Order: sequence, then structure tokens, then C-alpha cells
Amino acid sequence: MDTRRLILVMIFAFSSFMLWEKWQVYKQSQPVAQVAAAQGNPSGNASLPKPSASLQVGATALPASPAPAAETSPSFSISTDLLKATISTQGGDLIGMELLKYKDHEDKSKTFMLFDPSHHYVAQSGLLGDGLPSHRTVFTRVQGPDELAAGSDELKVRLEADAANGVKVAKILTFKRGSYVIDVSWEIVNSGDKPMAAHAYYQLQRDDSASAGDTTMMQTFTGPAVYTDAEKYQKLKWGDIADKSAKFAKTADNGWVAVVQHYFVSAYVPKTGTQREFYASKLEGSKLYQSGLIVPVAEIAPGAKGETGMTLFAGPQIQSELKKMAPGLELVVDYGWLTVIAAPIFWGLEAIHGVIGNWGWAIVILTVLIKLAFFPLSAASYKSMAKMRLVTPRLTQLKERYGDDKARLNQEMMKLYQTEKINPLGGCLPILIQIPVFIALYWVLLGAVEMRDAPWVGWITDLASPDPWFILPVIMMVSMFVQMKLNPTPPDPIQAKVMMAMPLIFGVMFFWFPAGLVLYWVVNNVLSIAQQWQITRMMESGGKAANDAKA
Repeated sequence: MDTRRLILVMIFAFSSFMLWEKWQVYKQSQPVAQVAAAQGNPSGNASLPKPSASLQVGATALPASPAPAAETSPSFSISTDLLKATISTQGGDLIGMELLKYKDHEDKSKTFMLFDPSHHYVAQSGLLGDGLPSHRTVFTRVQGPDELAAGSDELKVRLEADAANGVKVAKILTFKRGSYVIDVSWEIVNSGDKPMAAHAYYQLQRDDSASAGDTTMMQTFTGPAVYTDAEKYQKLKWGDIADKSAKFAKTADNGWVAVVQHYFVSAYVPKTGTQREFYASKLEGSKLYQSGLIVPVAEIAPGAKGETGMTLFAGPQIQSELKKMAPGLELVVDYGWLTVIAAPIFWGLEAIHGVIGNWGWAIVILTVLIKLAFFPLSAASYKSMAKMRLVTPRLTQLKERYGDDKARLNQEMMKLYQTEKINPLGGCLPILIQIPVFIALYWVLLGAVEMRDAPWVGWITDLASPDPWFILPVIMMVSMFVQMKLNPTPPDPIQAKVMMAMPLIFGVMFFWFPAGLVLYWVVNNVLSIAQQWQITRMMESGGKAANDAKA
């Protein structure tokens, strides 16, 4: 394999990687505008989840669900230092969630909405049992503050509802300072004369629209996910949920359920050791999906009070925070099969940022360190290319002489390689070894929410958004062109034209890539050019320097 074929293999590998990623999201639907408005309130009319027999506590069957409440119910908003939540009195659902530290992807004058009524994304919960309130029940809010008070570490929102047989129920949402964690708990007072068995369910309901910022050239996974210690991290595709072919853990005494999108996640996390049952379904006649879990409530004696609850995380995918929340929750920052490589890379990037305080310069330094680590491999590859460059005129002559005799041409070429001690595969293996690292770094930079709204220098004010002036992509194209000029010229004129067109093709692709990714490729290309130029100059200069380079 000569150098030109090696370069074509690299281009093919990268293109195949991009096409494969595209295929992974092929079945995901495009955004749908105002789903809830267009379809009335399908979430309110959805059937309630039912626990299996194995999860029943003191009851063999559950009665019919209460009648749906009105489609529109009053809502109110509360604020902390990190978020502004909109809560509906119907079910006490979280129907809106502004993350105050993050800007909207398109309009930087607005804050980012995680739970967003514009495309229906809500967090719901309710109780299952005789006449108990569900997410369709209208609650009454107990008077309380709407903002986290100065000097206070938490803000409690209490909503109450009456159930059958004199049972009183309260839903309490506890918001915390400096945290995206929300405690969702239930109080059940059994005023009847019989023991009460119940279940609680917690679910995330969302349409199948793509994540904000996803483009044709760059898409990430959006959808539900389930984690258990036994089955590990399981992503559920919308299409698989719709046709009921999604495979995931159904029961466990550990794990969580989440809805994942680019940079952000919402997840329900029960207490460790609590038996739970996972479910996921598509709401009939809509483009809405719900995923959640059911937990049993300990039997409540007459005149006694029972409590149950769990934690809801709704915020950015900051891995250090996710690790504190629950085992495996950091896996929502999905590196796939390259996690074993990508995780240490992100750790290194984070460590560098901790020292210099700028993510752009952290990318630059990390790229330099990776380049240094692969310096010997890169040098071997560039030496092979330089040798091929030296013999290119002789290869051209051989083609002109034996072009009509392919067998003789190949024989003479192999003889030339043996005489000049050139291994046509010499530049292939070093580059192939580096490809997984480069792809892993691609995923690290693509998935790091830390890059969102992070400035570098001058015109680059958001490393997670494309370069607004296309300066970095243009530099990328120029650097690729320079690299092509340093490589051996293909004897075939058609191949030569194809190779020279590659910088333009790939440069245009990078117009839509996040600036942080393009910055990495630019720095890597510049370092590669410097190394390749030095080795090529040594090889061509002759003398001791050339002999040392051949060693």
C-alpha cells in the first residue's frame, strides 16, 4: 500500500465513521413543533402504569384510575440560584425548567429550557392505589415562597390533594441551593380503618424531537436510558419503544431511568435497595413517549402516615456531579466502545483546565501532549512518506515504461522498494493505531457540556458552537492543503486531483462542527505539518541528518 492509498484509507475510515454515526440516528424523528398544542393534552389522557404481580404489596389488583382532570390547570414558578421551574397544579408536574447558567443554543439572549413546553418535555409522578392521586389529579398548593431565600439552602413546594376514604396526600418538591437535584416525595395519611397498599410511579415524558444544536452533519443520541448494575447502561431508541422491541432491564433493586439529550439529562434515582420496575412506552395517537419506574410503598396502617420518594436530577451532564448522584449516571456522557480511551482523555482535559482556567487553551495543550505521546509513531509514518516522495519520480518512470504490463510494473516497483529499503506499509500502522485516540477525543469534545458557552479568544465565544466567522475551518482547509503538498504526488493525475479536492470537501464539513473540535484538528494539523516538514527536509538534505532519519 503506497502513501496515496494510505491517505485514501484514512479518509474512507473517517467518512465511514461519520456515516455510521448518521445511521445511528436515522430512525430518530425530526423536531415537531408544538406537539402538545396540536394534539390537545395526550399526556393527561394517557393510561397509568401498572406494576407487575411481583411488585405488588398487599394487593392483588389495582382499581381503575381516577378520571382525567381538565386539560389546562393553573401553574406557578419558583426560582433558585441555578434554575427556574414551572410547576403545574395538575399532578404537580414539572412542565418547565430554565437552567439559568446556560444560554439558549440559538438565541444567546435567552436561557436554556430543559423541560420545554414548546416541544413537550415534562417530569411527572403519581400514586397507584384505590382513589389515590396521579399526575392527572389537580392539587392545591400550600402557600410558600417562590424564590430561594438568601441564607437558605433549600426551597420546599408542598401540594395537597384528598383521596378516597378520607386519605390525605401531599406531594413535596425540594429544591436545593447550588444543585440541579430535586427531591420528589409523597406523604400519605391513612385515615381509614383498613391497611393501605400503594405504589408510586415517576416518569419522564417527551416527544421525539432532536436535541437543540443537532445538525445533519453532527447528531447525538436523544432518548430514554435505563441503568442497572447487572445490565449496565441501556439506550432506548424511539422507534424500538414504538414497536415494543426495546430491550432493557425490567426489575431490579438498583439503577435509574433517564432521558438523555446533547449536553443535558433528566433522571429519576430511587434510594439504594428499593425494589423498582422500569417501563417505557409510546402514547397512542401521539408522538409522545414516557419512560419511568414504579416503586412499592410500605403498607400503611390505619391512622398512620406513610412516606416515599426519590431524587430527580435535571441539569447539565457534568460528570463529577453525575458520579455523586448515582453509580453509572456519568455514562449518559456516552463515548460508546471508546469509553476506555475517552474517559482518561477527558480527565486530562479537565485537569489542564483546572490549572489554566480556559477550555480553549486546555484543548490546545491536550492536543500537544497527545501529539508528543505519538511522536515516535508519527515520525515512522512521515519517514515512510518522505521515502516515497523521494522515489515518486522513479515510480512515474516505471509506470510510463510498463504501464501496459501490470504484472511487470508491480514486479519492478517491488524491486525498487527492496533496493531503497522502503516498506509500502510503513506509514499505515502508526496512523491506524492513532485513529481510535483521535475518534475518542472527537467524542470527548463533542459531548463535554463544559464547552458550552465557553470562550477561547477573540471571536470564539462558544466552543460548542460553530465558528461564527469560519476562520478556524478556513485555517483547517489551508493546513490540509499544505499536508497534501508534503505528501508524495500520486502518479495518476485523477488521483492527484481527488487528493487536492479533499481539503475543500472536509473544510466545508467542518463549517458546521463545534469550534472546539475544529480547534483540535487545526492544532493537530499544524503540529503534524511541522513534524512532517522537518523529517522530509532531513530526508532530502542527505548526509548525516538523512541517515539519522532513516534509522
